[in-house]
Amino acid sequence: MDRFQSTQRASILGIIGNIFLLIIKAIVGIITKSQAMIADAVNSAGDIFSSLMTFIGNKIASKPKDDDHHLGHGKAEYIFSMLVSISMILVAFKLLDSSIRALLNPEGYSFSWWLVIVCIGTIIIKLLLYVYTHTLAKKHNNILLEANAKDHINDCVVTTFNLIASLLSLIGIIWFDGIVGIGISIWILWTGIKIFLESYNVLMDKAISDESKQKVLDIVKKHKEIKKVEHFNATPVGYKYQISLTIYIDGNLSTFESHEIANTLEKEIDELEEIYLAVIHVNPIEIEKGNEINKKDETL
Repeated sequence: MDRFQSTQRASILGIIGNIFLLIIKAIVGIITKSQAMIADAVNSAGDIFSSLMTFIGNKIASKPKDDDHHLGHGKAEYIFSMLVSISMILVAFKLLDSSIRALLNPEGYSFSWWLVIVCIGTIIIKLLLYVYTHTLAKKHNNILLEANAKDHINDCVVTTFNLIASLLSLIGIIWFDGIVGIGISIWILWTGIKIFLESYNVLMDKAISDESKQKVLDIVKKHKEIKKVEHFNATPVGYKYQISLTIYIDGNLSTFESHEIANTLEKEIDELEEIYLAVIHVNPIEIEKGNEINKKDETL
């Protein structure tokens, strides 16, 4: 199964699972007036939106390059991930306000074993979705899937606290329900901010990591004909990078020979998982008695 098909399947499973959880959480939360369960239900509604954005963003990102988009549509992943993060942040502030109000005025809350059943069921479903989605995210290096995976594991954590709040209400500690609601709100807010910053960095063309850059330079070093490298640039293309650099080769070589070296280098760099396309520019360098003139040792 390729990268985009895996993402589509994961997002569809997420939508189906979250719709089911939203319905049962909302019903039980409204009946028992549990702020933590209502917050959990709203969180599931946000997860549905997140999975939907994953589905749409992945569909756009899977389109090949065309005349209007020479580097493909890969950045759609990050645009939709940013939309997901913004929705999470907005939901978090709304839930935080409601939870604080519930903490100050906890009256009306009533315990039900359905709260416990729904919490346990949610934890099991979300844990399974997390394992599945996180595995695919790591396999395909997909930020949309990783955002969804974080949503699933977040739900496991916050619903665990929801379960604790439900059990504590059995002995009359009903104020903890509001505390859990506040905790859920802060957790959603923090996760949303992290996803937003990650998406923002890519959309603002954040440079390639030092580790990936070193992989490229290590390949260059294997070619003894290359005397110097300059102008290393990298531009994000979805989850990969297009890189360009200038190599300096003995000017006594023929044009064909020097470009054959560049072509071979491009093919080798393109094989790296994080590289979308390598563009190599060739410049001649004057060689005098076996030594390179104006060679910059620090470049390699």
